[in-house]
Amino acid sequence: MTTSVPPAVSVHGLVKRYGDVLALDYFDLDVRQGEIFGLLGPNGSGKTTAINCILALLTYDAGQVGVFGSPMTPTSYALKRRIGVVPQEVAVFYELTVEENIDYFCSLYVPEKRTRTPMVDEAIAFVGLDDYRRFRPGKLSGGLLRRLNIACGIAHRPDLIFFDEPTVAVDPQSRNAILEGIQNMNRQGSTVVYTSHYMEEVEEICTRIMIMDHGQALATGTNAELKAMIGTGEKIQIDVPELDEATLARLDALPHVTRTLYREGTLELACQNGTHNVSDVLAVLQRDGAQFGRIYAEPPTLNDVFLEITGTELRD
Repeated sequence: MTTSVPPAVSVHGLVKRYGDVLALDYFDLDVRQGEIFGLLGPNGSGKTTAINCILALLTYDAGQVGVFGSPMTPTSYALKRRIGVVPQEVAVFYELTVEENIDYFCSLYVPEKRTRTPMVDEAIAFVGLDDYRRFRPGKLSGGLLRRLNIACGIAHRPDLIFFDEPTVAVDPQSRNAILEGIQNMNRQGSTVVYTSHYMEEVEEICTRIMIMDHGQALATGTNAELKAMIGTGEKIQIDVPELDEATLARLDALPHVTRTLYREGTLELACQNGTHNVSDVLAVLQRDGAQFGRIYAEPPTLNDVFLEITGTELRD
C-alpha cells in the first residue's frame, strides 16, 4: 500500500478582510513538495497577505491552511522550523556584520552553536559573501544586501522557502546569482514559493505558476499550460514602410489573425496557433506589392497570459 505525499502547502477557502476590504476571497492554493511554485499578481492582488496567512503571521476570517499535511497555527513551532522566509523588504540588523546577522537568524531555529556554525558558513558560501562576512550591511551594494537577506532566511536549511520579490532593484549579476541559488536549493530538496514582478524570472525557474487577482486564484498550471489557455498564439512583427488600408483589411480577414496594428512603418499581428501564419501574411503582402523588410515572430509570453486573464499588465 502506497502512501501519498502531502502537499508542502495546502490552502482552502481562505478569507481575509481588512475592514471593508476583502483581501483574500475564498483563496485556494496547493504547492507540491519539490517544486518551484510561482505566484503572480498585480500589486494589491493578495500575494503577500496569502503568504502571511500561510505562515500564521496574520489571522484570517475563514478557511484552512496546512503545511506538510499538518494544520498551521501560530504555535506550530515544529512546522515553522522547516520554513524559511525571504521578505520583499530587506530585514537585517545594520549593527551586526554579515556573519553575525546570518548566525543570529539561524539561531532562532538552531540553538546549538556547534551545529549552527557550519550552517552559517555554508549559507555565506552559498550566496557568495565569503569576502564580505566581516562587513556591516551599510557597506554592501543593493545586490549583496539582497544576497544577505536570502542567507538569513535559508541558513537553517528549511524544507520550504518563501521568496517575496527577492530580485527587486538588484544588478543583473546578483539577479542571476540569486536565481541560480534558488534552483540549486530546489535541486537539494527545498520546495520554493516564489513571487516576482519579472515575468522572465518566473518563466525561467518555476515548475508551476498561479495567476491571482482580487484575492482569488484565476489560473494555475505550467508555463505551457497557461499559454494554452488563452486565444493569443503567435505574434508577428514586420517592417513595412507603406501599407494601404485595403491590404490591412485583407490581413485582418485571414482565418488565424485575431488582431492587426500598423503604426510608424511596423505591422503587428496577433494570431491563433497555426503552422502557416507567417507564410499566409507574406503571401498577402507580396500579392498586393507591399515592400517589407525584417520579419519577427514569437510565441505567446507569460505576460500575454497575464494580460488576458487579469486585464492588466504586470509592472514593477
